[in-house]
Amino acid sequence: MNIPNRITVSRIFLIPIFMIVMLVPFDWGQMSLLGADMPVTHFVGALIFILASTTDWVDGHYARKYNLVTNMGKFLDPLADKLLVSAALIVLVELGYAPSWIVIIIISREFAVTGLRLLLAGEGEVVAANMLGKIKTWTQIIAISALLLHNIIFALIPFRFDILALWVAMFFTIWSGWDYFAKNSHVLKNSK
Repeated sequence: MNIPNRITVSRIFLIPIFMIVMLVPFDWGQMSLLGADMPVTHFVGALIFILASTTDWVDGHYARKYNLVTNMGKFLDPLADKLLVSAALIVLVELGYAPSWIVIIIISREFAVTGLRLLLAGEGEVVAANMLGKIKTWTQIIAISALLLHNIIFALIPFRFDILALWVAMFFTIWSGWDYFAKNSHVLKNSK
């Protein structure tokens, strides 16, 4: 396994650590930042999520720079993204910070695209993420980070940036899913 794929796998291994920090009732106290209070565990969980999310850029950059792009990486990288984002969104619903219906739409799209990727793989095609898919992933990461941080970074803005960012992420999630299915509909027509 090459270095970019190992970085991707490390992102997957950070998911249970993130979930433990966010969901196990540790009492590490409260912290105040920019006049807003939040549990220290949520801040630490947000940092773990952000660290895991940045490995998405690192592994891709490293793979392209050193010509280490592999079919395994093309498969693992979006899978790791989907696992991380899904886990974080489910945690946010559990904690009451994200509307479940938006999370259901986002996760449903992720399952649908993963299913289509499996069909494509069965036909011998491995499709790397396109620019719209990358925008979708980064809007999701920004929205989740803002929600995990209790909108603290944007506390001075007179509206809920975290919720607006979640709506933007949902928009790009739907658009990129539609685009992915439109571009790969041939596999659905050929499947019987």
